[in-house]
Amino acid sequence: MALSRQRLIVEAESSMQTIMENLQSYIIKLALNCEGFQYRLGDFRVRVGKVVPINSEKLRGIVIEMEYPTISSWKTSHLIISEFFDILKETLGKKSLPGHFVHDELNFSEFGLSDQYTSRHTVVQYASILAQMSTTTQ
Repeated sequence: MALSRQRLIVEAESSMQTIMENLQSYIIKLALNCEGFQYRLGDFRVRVGKVVPINSEKLRGIVIEMEYPTISSWKTSHLIISEFFDILKETLGKKSLPGHFVHDELNFSEFGLSDQYTSRHTVVQYASILAQMSTTTQ
């Protein structure tokens, strides 16, 4: 769970959402479901999934996550991963597909995260991109 306004990351069980709703301190505006596949390409892990509102099949977006676990430093691996996404963006730009490509750049230090990549970095990235998708027109 990432609370973006406070730049806070907390780990909670799935029942936390129900508890917050019962306390009336949290109301779900839009629930999104992500599902897809994971691929291994050499040392890289690539996850591709669709994002749709729960109880709907209307596509809100496609998420591509890339991981390079052989290097745990965010700054070092970021250079390699950025090159991959530049190639992907150029390739997709040549096709007449609806929508646009968003490469989410975050300042992890704002969340108190170090350069050593952890699952908390992933939480911040997903919270950011899903927040963007939830604000797009329906």
